[in-house]
Amino acid sequence: MSVAEERLERLHELAREAAIAGEDERARYYVRLARRVAERNRLTLPRSFRRFTCDECDAYLRPGANARVRLRDGHVVITCDCGAQARYPYD
Repeated sequence: MSVAEERLERLHELAREAAIAGEDERARYYVRLARRVAERNRLTLPRSFRRFTCDECDAYLRPGANARVRLRDGHVVITCDCGAQARYPYD
């Protein structure tokens, strides 16, 4: 595992902890930083990280707190508080 991949994992943990503690701006900062690290090192973000971040406002999504999760025919719709929607097929 490269240094950049280890850093991405650590930033994911920090973003999750900050979101749970209610520090939304700090969590948003960690998400932006992780995206920058991945971009500079030509890495893709892990699936678990991509599914819990908003592409529009970079918020770390917590279902029930700042995200709404709905099941539709064959896919999951996650709506952020900013109004952005993400759709994922059932896994």
